[in-house]
Amino acid sequence: MAEQHPPRSHQVVKAATAVTLSGSLFVLSGLTLAGTVISLTVATPLLVIFSPVLIPAAITVFILTAGLLSSGGFGIAAVSILSWIYRYLTGKRPPGADQLEQARMRLASKAREMKEKAEG
Repeated sequence: MAEQHPPRSHQVVKAATAVTLSGSLFVLSGLTLAGTVISLTVATPLLVIFSPVLIPAAITVFILTAGLLSSGGFGIAAVSILSWIYRYLTGKRPPGADQLEQARMRLASKAREMKEKAEG
């Protein structure tokens, strides 16, 4: 059985499409580069003039954002811990309750041992 090759016209169409597409993408990348250079040329003096205001403003925005995000994270952590404690106290056995019980038992036995050593 001989291998079948696609028709030559199909290959020519594929090549023409690839050349056209790559050429148009190349033109778009050149226009984007030119726009970026022009924008930087126009914006640089403005950034230099307003940098005494922009830099502290950016730092302030960063600190405020970090504070709000951490505050929200701490709030979510507090709510989840309070929920876990509520489930533990109502006897619903949340995840990790068994480990807490084992640790409590070990602490109690160690305390009894220390008390017996101190008395005896």
